[in-house]
Amino acid sequence: MLHQGRLVVAMSYGVLSTYPPTQCGLASFSKALVDSLRSPRDVVGVVRVLDKRERSGFAEVVHQWVRGEAGGSRAAAAALNAHDVAIIQHEYGIFAGRDGADVLEVVRALWVPTIVVLHTVLTTPSAHQREILEEIVRLCVTVVTMTQTARSRLIAHYQVDARKIRVIPHGAAENQAHGVVERRSPTTSPVVLTWGLLGEGKGIEWAIDAMAQLRDLRPAPRYSVVGQTHPRVLERHGERYRESLALRARELGVTDAVDFDARYLERSELQRLVQQADVVLLPYDSVEQVTSGVLIEAVTAGKPVVSTGFPHATELLASGAGLIVERQDPTAIAHALRRVLTEPGLAARMAAESRRIAPDLLWPAVADQYREVAAHALRTESVLATA
Repeated sequence: MLHQGRLVVAMSYGVLSTYPPTQCGLASFSKALVDSLRSPRDVVGVVRVLDKRERSGFAEVVHQWVRGEAGGSRAAAAALNAHDVAIIQHEYGIFAGRDGADVLEVVRALWVPTIVVLHTVLTTPSAHQREILEEIVRLCVTVVTMTQTARSRLIAHYQVDARKIRVIPHGAAENQAHGVVERRSPTTSPVVLTWGLLGEGKGIEWAIDAMAQLRDLRPAPRYSVVGQTHPRVLERHGERYRESLALRARELGVTDAVDFDARYLERSELQRLVQQADVVLLPYDSVEQVTSGVLIEAVTAGKPVVSTGFPHATELLASGAGLIVERQDPTAIAHALRRVLTEPGLAARMAAESRRIAPDLLWPAVADQYREVAAHALRTESVLATA
């Protein structure tokens, strides 16, 4: 326990991650988790991972770890060791070194109990990727996966202690409409929405192809694609993917039915767009993705979902909150969207199931589970130290 003047702090958490203003899913996740963990009694300090030092603008950022900086891993570990518990957000691509191997230097230098949150669990990792993940799991007291699928993968494909693994969902902000909801006019086009950072693998091309198969509907649906191109994709390839999508829409004659919004939206504006959508579409190509913040946000907003069968979607939508389609299959996507938009009662049943499962996915409930895991990590470390 820490003491700050007269204030007794019940728990202090050190979080290692990318962090805003960096624009990526991991940074957004960490900001939401930090905001949910902080309380009058609990404090959080963030060690931000970034390419070059810059002003963060957030008081909770206590240290910045510049990738590849000499002595950076030792300084990052020292900043995390100033807290009761360290929480490591792990993705191979965010740390320096081959496959992000530099994270191991930090974890090995930690003496506080450490929790690692795995955002990716590959079924066919390279030997080096497997070595990194297994070493992190060995060094940490607790391993968090966000789905049962990820937990099963970890046990099946890696040499790990299954007793360390705890499943905690991704987390989402409260985003359901309350009070009187304005009904859409029968003559107004229904809105199909996909949002998030844009890049190849998002499967937007298959969704555009599907829209060409829905032109007979009256009123015809509109497909809204919202989000910036991923900064790393933009740096390497520019807007090539977005431009190819716009060309595809023109060639199929659906430019009037497909909108691209390349802005990075503030939460309030994004929430408004989600509430206005009739169905959320996740046409992703990946068969590896075990976590999707967009999927969680759609479900907690009470929206019907149509998604390809990546692991997180298959697991979360199994009880009826959405429809699963084959990846890279425009006809299957079109058929599912047609059902949601025209089949009596289907959208309402899907939305009702989303609302039923939403409470356990909201950030306050998720943060409580992290508090339990942190308390357990402290107890476990204490027992090991006295054994």
